[in-house]
Order: sequence, then C-alpha cells, then structure tokens
Amino acid sequence: MTMTRHISHFLLVALVLSTGCTAVRLQQADEAYDLMQYPKAERLYERVLAKTENRGARARLAGSYRKHNALDQAHANYTVMEKAHELSGDTALVFGEVLLALGQHERATDLFFRVLQQTPENGRALDLYESSLGYKTFYADSGRFLVNRLTLPGIATAFGSIPYKNGIIVAGERELRDPKGNPWNERSFLDLYFCASKTIVTWIEAEPLPGSINGPYHDGPAVLGQDGRTLFFTRSNYLQRKLQKDDRNTSHLKLFRAKLDSTGKWSDLHAFTYNSEEWSTGHPALDTDGRTLYFASDRPGGYGGSDIWSCQDKGTGWGEPMNLGPAVNTAGNELFPTINGNSLYFSSSAHANMGGLDIFETHQQNGRWSDPLNMNAPINTPKDDFSFVLDSTSKAGYLSSDRDGTDQVYSFIMPDPVFYLDGVVMDDGEKFLPHTEVRLKELETGEEQLFMTGPNGKFGTPLKPNTEYAIRISHGDMLTTTSTVSTKGLSKSDTLYTEIHMTPLRIGEAIAINNIYYDYDKYDIRPDAATELDKLVGIFTSNPNMSFELGSHTDSRGGDIYNLVLSDARANAAVNYLIQHGVDPNLITAKGYGEEVRVNQCKNGVKCTETEHQENRRTQFKVTGVAGVATLSSKP
Repeated sequence: MTMTRHISHFLLVALVLSTGCTAVRLQQADEAYDLMQYPKAERLYERVLAKTENRGARARLAGSYRKHNALDQAHANYTVMEKAHELSGDTALVFGEVLLALGQHERATDLFFRVLQQTPENGRALDLYESSLGYKTFYADSGRFLVNRLTLPGIATAFGSIPYKNGIIVAGERELRDPKGNPWNERSFLDLYFCASKTIVTWIEAEPLPGSINGPYHDGPAVLGQDGRTLFFTRSNYLQRKLQKDDRNTSHLKLFRAKLDSTGKWSDLHAFTYNSEEWSTGHPALDTDGRTLYFASDRPGGYGGSDIWSCQDKGTGWGEPMNLGPAVNTAGNELFPTINGNSLYFSSSAHANMGGLDIFETHQQNGRWSDPLNMNAPINTPKDDFSFVLDSTSKAGYLSSDRDGTDQVYSFIMPDPVFYLDGVVMDDGEKFLPHTEVRLKELETGEEQLFMTGPNGKFGTPLKPNTEYAIRISHGDMLTTTSTVSTKGLSKSDTLYTEIHMTPLRIGEAIAINNIYYDYDKYDIRPDAATELDKLVGIFTSNPNMSFELGSHTDSRGGDIYNLVLSDARANAAVNYLIQHGVDPNLITAKGYGEEVRVNQCKNGVKCTETEHQENRRTQFKVTGVAGVATLSSKP
C-alpha cells in the first residue's frame, strides 16, 4: 500500500508539473502571437497541442501560419477545428480565404455562404462568395500577358520593384535566417536594393542603396519621383535603433522622403507630415506629374483594414489626406497603389478576388473612380499578387507575388493579340462561290490585299490589332458586295468569322429587301428599315456601272389611288435616304406599285392579321440596266 501511495503521489506531481508547463507555454505562445513573432508562436503552440487539444491555441496556430502564408499548415489546423466543431464568423471566413488560395473553390464557397447566412450584411464575405462561384472567369483571357519570375542574386525575397537606370529598385530580404531579425518570419528586415540587369534574363547581385536610407528595421517599398533624385519610401517607426510601439505593442509604418546627393548617396530624410504613432502609412505612389501622392493607410475614416488615400501638393506642402472612396476601398485591405497614366493599380483582399491579394485597375471618370477590374490570370493567382508597375512602353513591366511560396518579382509583357479572318462567300441559294475576288482594305492607311476564294468559297488572312477593314467581294455574274471587319477594342487573340451572301445579277427581276417595312398609313423610314438600307448603300455604291429601281408596295387597306400615292412616297423616302448616304442619284429611281403586287392572299375584302398585312408593306429593288446594255422598263 505504501508503494502504491508513493507511485500515485509521483504521478499526481508529474501531472501538475506537466499542466503547469503547458499553461506557461500557452501564455508564452499567446505573447509571441500578440507580438507578431509568428515562427516562435508556432513552435510553442505545437508543443502545447502535442500535450492537449485547445481550440483557442489551435485557432491561433492556424492564424499564425496564415499570417506568413504557410497555407498548407494553416489548412491542416483549420481542418482539425472544422471537424471538431463547425467554424463560424471570422474564423470561417479566413478558412475560406485559405481554401480559395489553395484552389479549393467549392469548399471555399460553402464557407463564405455559411458566413453570409450568419451575417448577411458582411460585404467582404459576399465579394468572396461571388468570386469563388465565378472563378473560371478569371482565366478567360490568360494569354493576354506572359509572366516570368526574375532571379535576383543576393536577396532571398523581393517585391515592390520600380524601374531605375539599367535595372530596378526593390525591397528585399537577405539570403539568411536570423532568429534575432524580423520576428514575423525570422528573416532579415527589409532593405532597399538596386538590381542591375546584366542580360535580358540575368541580373547582377543586388546592392543595398547607398546612404542613410536603409536602417536597422524595415525599409521599403518605395516610389521614385520624376526627377530621378527623390525617393518616397516606407519605413518602420523607430528612433535611433529602438522600435517605437503604441499602447497595443504595435509598431506602425511611416512614410519618408529621401534625396540623392552629389556623391550618389540617398540622404536628407524627411518624415511625411501625416505619419502617426497610432496607425500605419506606407506604400507610396506618385501620379505622372508628381503632384498627387497616393499611399496605403489604416488611419481613421476608412472603410476597414487598410485603404488607399491621396494628398495633393499645394506648393507649400501636402494637403489633407483624402480617402479614395468606396469604389476602391472595402472592408478588406487595399494596398500597393501604383500609377500609369490615368490608371490606378492597387491590390485588394476583397472585390472580385481570386484569393489572397489581387491586382485591380481603376480610372478616374468625372472626378470618380470607376469600378475596379480584376487583372485576372496570369497577373493574378490564388496567392498574394501586388505592386503592378508598367514601364515606359506600357506593354511590359513588373509585379510582385508569392505564387511560388515567397515574395518575388516577376516581369510581364503584353504581346500584341493575334487575329485571323475566316470568311466564306455564297450566293443567295447558300451555294459556295469559288474563284471569287476578295479585296481587304485597311480604312486608315488604304493598304489593300487581293486574293481569291478557294473551291469551297472560303478565304482567310491575318488581321492587324486595332484596325478597321473594308471587304469588297466581286464575282462576274453577281452584284459586287461590301462588308466590314474590325479588331479595334479587341485585346484577346481571336478568329473573326464572316459569311457573305452575294446576289445574282438578274436585270429586271425584283429582289426582296429583308426587314424594310412601314407602319400602317405611314412612309417614314423606321430604325429597323434604316439598318437594311445601309446594306443597300454598300451594294449600290459598289456597282457604279448599274442602275437600280427601288419599288415600294402597300397592303390592300385603303383606296387604290391612295395606296399608289402612299407607295410612291415610301419608295421616294427610301431613295432619298440612300442618296443622303452616298448613292449617286443618277443611278437610282423610285416607283410605287400600290397594292397591285401582294405576297399573300390579303386582297380587298379578305380578313387578315396585322402581321399578314405587314408582309405586303415592303420595299424591293432591281437592276434596271448595266452600262453597255439597254435599260429595261419597269415591271412589278
């Protein structure tokens, strides 16, 4: 009994000590998490959870992994929580974001829908729910850009690139692990580096910017002024070598300006007027004339998270910051603004989003920002994509992304889209017309191509981007026909199809014109009739060696003489329209046939529907003569 009591006592003491150690580790883990020392927090939480399950510790462990994009580990821990008890609220929302970033769109949709059922007013959940439902649309034009990762020697991570001299300035971390460095990921703190291009694909080892611009904590990203000698950059809030923190133990970011001195060093640092000890200000961008400064900040007065703000240069200093408003900013985070011309590019964790941060484009229109457009794949991915910068050509540039696991710089180009015209020529009986002459003319330059249709009546040719063409089709026993094709406004490579029907040349035979109808008892040209008459303009002007008659008909309602007069008015209205649009008046005549020639049984005394009467209110044309051949008299 004595031995049994000793063993029980020993086990009890061991249990108490173990429980005490676990409690201490949990407290240490929570302190590390609150200080954003995520790798340290992860190690401690893992040791706690190895002893006992704790939902709060599991949630913070998952959140810690998510904070520095260890998404597989975050997913594993959120999954443990979900299996134990269904997630809700913000935890369900962030798990959905992790699933979205890992490409698990259907599961993410379920999570976002769950959050919306609980809080229908959650705008961020609604944006993400709609994005997960329509994720395939993000890949609809993935050939618009070609994206390649840059290998920048001397730094492990890099982002926020800006073109400078023969290379780029980036914010980067050195290629080493430093447990005493950045507590967020135990890498070195960010510095600003210059990376010179050696060849089109190779780079010289990154060199820190000279001068006093790089300090003991984070420096970067930055933007270069128009003069090439002014740099606005983001920096940790520190005094001498001590990091400054607020009452919540948070160190905020600040904006600074530096100047390039005569020795080639960046110095003369000045803090931005609207920095604060209570919120972060960073990620600067300048418009083309340098008079407007854009930046990201979680200052009061925003829409949630970090917003994009702007200040105007008043000549004596920067004016008050202005929020860009709800078109740009959301309850999520908006970061990394850049400017190209009148376009603002920024990254957001909300809007119509593929996952993580996505890059969006917006423009100012009448003093307001347009609805942001997602740049889509391959610019965006389910991971974080940000800092989109165009070069001077506006057809190439750089972006930053952690799509490969760490923040890296990628180059992109926008190759001109490739277009092809695929056409076929047929007669009005749907018979293919081989050996038909096709002339394709660029309307702006007048440059013309000539080719013939093949045995199956088909023709094809490459087309230039952003170009309008006229197509002229000629065949010996057909009326010459014209058409148009355009690649203007098209950004995606495509094959354009055109089907051209030619009308046989039959002198004196009436040819029906589709859809040229008139309202009862009227002779006005209706909009639907104008569309068809525009097609006749092309036929008549393309056949200047022929003369034409435009004949008009009425239905049987009304007196015979009245209908003759009405049909003549209708024919003349159509002819006048054609003359106003370029048809030679010497080649066209008008004739009214009244109710004499009908296309159905609706004569006097026969009851018909309005649709049947409408069929008789029509206009036709016919060739009445060809140069060198006697002109025919008019017959219905």
